[in-house]
Amino acid sequence: MSKSTMNPGPITLDVMGLELNTEDRRRILDPLTGGVILFGRNFSNRQQLTKLTADIKKLRSDVLISIDHEGGRVQRCKTDGFTYLPAMRKLGDLWTAKNKSNHLAESAAQAMAAATACGYILAAELRACGVDFSFTPVLDLDFGRSGVIGDRSFSRDPQIVFALAKSLNEGLRLAGMANCGKHFPGHGWAEADSHVAIPVDERSLTEILNNDAKPYEWLDLSLAAVMPAHVIYPKVDQLPAGFSKIWLHSVLRQELGFQGVIFSDDLSMEGASVAGSVVKGAELALNAGCDAVLICNRPDLADQLLAHLKVSKAKLAESVIRLNRLMPKSPALSWDDLQNEPQYQHALGLLKQFNLLQ
Repeated sequence: MSKSTMNPGPITLDVMGLELNTEDRRRILDPLTGGVILFGRNFSNRQQLTKLTADIKKLRSDVLISIDHEGGRVQRCKTDGFTYLPAMRKLGDLWTAKNKSNHLAESAAQAMAAATACGYILAAELRACGVDFSFTPVLDLDFGRSGVIGDRSFSRDPQIVFALAKSLNEGLRLAGMANCGKHFPGHGWAEADSHVAIPVDERSLTEILNNDAKPYEWLDLSLAAVMPAHVIYPKVDQLPAGFSKIWLHSVLRQELGFQGVIFSDDLSMEGASVAGSVVKGAELALNAGCDAVLICNRPDLADQLLAHLKVSKAKLAESVIRLNRLMPKSPALSWDDLQNEPQYQHALGLLKQFNLLQ
């Protein structure tokens, strides 16, 4: 099978540095690999990032190159011309700030326009450097309890989260990028950080569906991908959401009707440890309903997955159809062309007007 005609596999993994080494290349060429996720360590400047993504695509044109690039404290590329985008809380604050005429509706409209501008800038700049996809927006509600979420959330109000996420998603779409809502059904209530602990949310299914899950329900067909939380909701299931058939199949797929891609969160995180070994965790996540699993910052665990993960042909075929929908369908503007593009300049102007640039 030629490199260019391989179908994306279910594993999204990372690379070690600013350029590909021999081990990176071996992992990317493995048929089980379907995506590469980049981190801050993979970025020094635009020229280097563009070469890195081009080298990945030379190996596998079908792999989805992704990144966690939300704005605020979760933004991997912040220098060499990249716009330092605001934390999403800033957009929520703009929504609730009454303007000089004491007119809340106008400030809400301004916040939605700013969210679209953020999405467009985010996607256009990344795509100009060869990045296909960002794991954004955060749909978690800010209950004032979770430090790891905090100002990454638009708001405590699910209606505001829905409206601003939909606007941001429109900006992403205008620049040719899909979206990913996270962390389903919601990480905002659980206090522990799933990177280093196993968070637990003791609320009932009804309470979660009537609050945290509402943005997922309302976004409906405009939501291209979802990442579930490494959080246990014991009144629903003893497994974290990302490994739970109840959450992913019964609730997300059946009750909410979601038809897009489901990514697991990083299987190397402490919140995933309840599943056992990384291979068992990946199998559990895929069997629960995930289309792809992430393994980050642990090349040894990535090698275990590549060597031992077994996925049925039927599962692969189903997931490939969904994963291929996330690939950009239009060519990206070069960085130089982007700087003179009217829509991009207008988006930057809006953020400056609302004092939202970092």
